[in-house]
Amino acid sequence: MKSRIAGALVLAVAVLSFGSCVPAAKDGKKRIVVTHSVLASVVRDLVGDAFAVVALIPDGMDPHEWEPSARDMETMDGAALIVENGLALEEGMKGALSQARKSGVRTFTASDHVVARRVGKGEGLPSGDADQAAGARDPHLWTDPVAMKAVVDALAAEIHADFGLDLSVRRDSLDSRLSALDAEVSGLVAKLPLERRVLVTGHESLGYFAARYGFKLVGAVLPSLSSQAETSAAELAALKALILSNRVSAIFTEVGTSPKVALSLAGDAKVKAVPLAMHSLPQGGGYEDYLRRLATTITGALEP
Repeated sequence: MKSRIAGALVLAVAVLSFGSCVPAAKDGKKRIVVTHSVLASVVRDLVGDAFAVVALIPDGMDPHEWEPSARDMETMDGAALIVENGLALEEGMKGALSQARKSGVRTFTASDHVVARRVGKGEGLPSGDADQAAGARDPHLWTDPVAMKAVVDALAAEIHADFGLDLSVRRDSLDSRLSALDAEVSGLVAKLPLERRVLVTGHESLGYFAARYGFKLVGAVLPSLSSQAETSAAELAALKALILSNRVSAIFTEVGTSPKVALSLAGDAKVKAVPLAMHSLPQGGGYEDYLRRLATTITGALEP
């Protein structure tokens, strides 16, 4: 009886000291599970080899629609830490994330550590969708490298508090790189005439990028922050009128945008339809390569 009580006490101490019994990765490292690949790239840059970082949503998949399998849920339950975007980006993961929290898995929500951009009056189309209403909070924060600096700083502090790991050297290095990336993108955009800095997107996904670099959001093919919305004929007609009145030169499409609808609208308005890889990293590249590609694609499509 005494040996069983002692064993129970040892187990209780182990659980309390770590928050839950978290299995390590095959290489013995604790695992950080991140919901999507672009955010996971930033987390890897911060933690280096200290943790095994796993991205759940496959690269290029729409995070609004993806749902975890039983195996994915097992991976989440075995994590030392889950890093999510928040603001309802991971709609299909809501139940799994809630269950992981109930199981005692620590969770870090990136959007809790930035000033959330809110849909401005007159942006997009008057669809009546709650996500599109003025004041709705935008989850697409990773398109602003300065917002990502705030996420990095907060995550470094949380990892230090929870795991006793000092990431200050890596944090400072990453912050410097993100500042340099911001300056690089600002320089790229500066070459674009002000009247060309107008954006029509697949859905309301470039709000942080637009706010950071001085673009005007004209509208979206899917007038919602979620790619699961649908567009009516009346909304497309209104968007065409906005494209013409604002002299928009390109429509930017992405995962979740109907190619047929986007190409039809582009043809009617006599503008280009340009795909954006909003939810995938460049092959062999990381977050910095991702944002450079995004900025280069946008400015290249809008230049005279």
